[in-house]
Amino acid sequence: MSSPTPRRDLLRFATAGSVDDGKSTLVGRLLYDTKSVLADQIEAVQRASVDKGLSTPDLSLLVDGLRAEREQGITIDVAYRYFSTPTREFVLADTPGHVQYTRNTVTGASTAELAVLLVDARNGVVEQTRRHATVLALLRVPRLVLAINKIDLVEYDEGLLRAIEKDFAGLARSLGFADDAVQTIPLSALVGDNVVDRSERTPWYDGPTLLGHLESVPVVGPEVAAPFRMPVQYVIRPRTDDLHDYRGYAGRVASGSVSPGDAVTVLPEGLSTTVTHVDTADGPLESAAAGRSITIRLADDIDLSRGDMLVAAGTEPRVTSEIEATLCWLGDKPLRPHARLLLKHGTRTTQVMVGAPESRVDTETLTEVDTDTLALNDIGRVTLRTADPLPVDDYADIRATGSFLLIDPPSGNTLAAGLVGNPLSVITRT
Repeated sequence: MSSPTPRRDLLRFATAGSVDDGKSTLVGRLLYDTKSVLADQIEAVQRASVDKGLSTPDLSLLVDGLRAEREQGITIDVAYRYFSTPTREFVLADTPGHVQYTRNTVTGASTAELAVLLVDARNGVVEQTRRHATVLALLRVPRLVLAINKIDLVEYDEGLLRAIEKDFAGLARSLGFADDAVQTIPLSALVGDNVVDRSERTPWYDGPTLLGHLESVPVVGPEVAAPFRMPVQYVIRPRTDDLHDYRGYAGRVASGSVSPGDAVTVLPEGLSTTVTHVDTADGPLESAAAGRSITIRLADDIDLSRGDMLVAAGTEPRVTSEIEATLCWLGDKPLRPHARLLLKHGTRTTQVMVGAPESRVDTETLTEVDTDTLALNDIGRVTLRTADPLPVDDYADIRATGSFLLIDPPSGNTLAAGLVGNPLSVITRT
């Protein structure tokens, strides 16, 4: 009998960068060189490339069909790509580069453990680079790759590439990234330099290829080491003879881990109890960590419902109806001060009144400036008052329970992504 295939770990990462920095070609190169593209797709790209008079396949065509539709207004959703190597599985959030779609970077990077930020070697760090870096810092993406693309178009000039690396390092430090959290990789997505295979044309570069870095970077995010949090999604009460006494609370572990015997607190009520069982469809578990969907049984018969939260005893977040927060405004229309909207936090949705914005971030100067409104792609600080008290952590401590969405009640459209507290504390007020 053959042994089971070892389970590969999963890395979620996002791409970001300005228009024409080569994201499409880079994503296409990764998919092509990892053999994650179907044969008929490759043949279609080869035919289209020949029709365009190209001698080599234009790998950007592997992803540009969806991108073209998105940029023409048919959809502006983030495109998710899935591929794998013998070492690791990957979920890639491919975000648009246009300024008006910076909001998509918020969506794509919100669950990323790493972001690949592209710059054109001919242009270096530009305003959109700074804007995307600010968003990534705000969302607490723990690791960055500065992918200096199109190095073939600058004759593999080491001095130029080192200058771009130094320029970005200053920006990254000002945003709070540690030096060891940023990996700079000079590459050419078009010809494949340092994407999957090491290039002989950059003998001065001794770092990893992009794929090599993606395969080796640690994937354990900060949520794993954080205190246990689980919003209750559903109460399970089977109506069968053998399970008539079963009462379980289903949800996805947002952070930390939980095991039978752990003391927990039910919020917002503040009741205390003990976990007796951690169940799944495949049987009971001795422990479940962040990202796992489970059903918890408790020692006491407590009235829980959807929207409540189970947390580790002694690590309770604050329960409050007044939240100081940072908003990434995603709506096409500006924020109206004192607007009455819906706020979705975890599995609970409640009414909220949004106070007048206190300030917004100037991504060019990396300072806070006074404002009385927030427009599309603006990042600003506000105070919220909710109809129901919510158990919230600072986003800087636990991303899952420190984040929320603001929703337009009539349409159901998402207007803003919210972060509890001030995650960009390094930004200074002018």
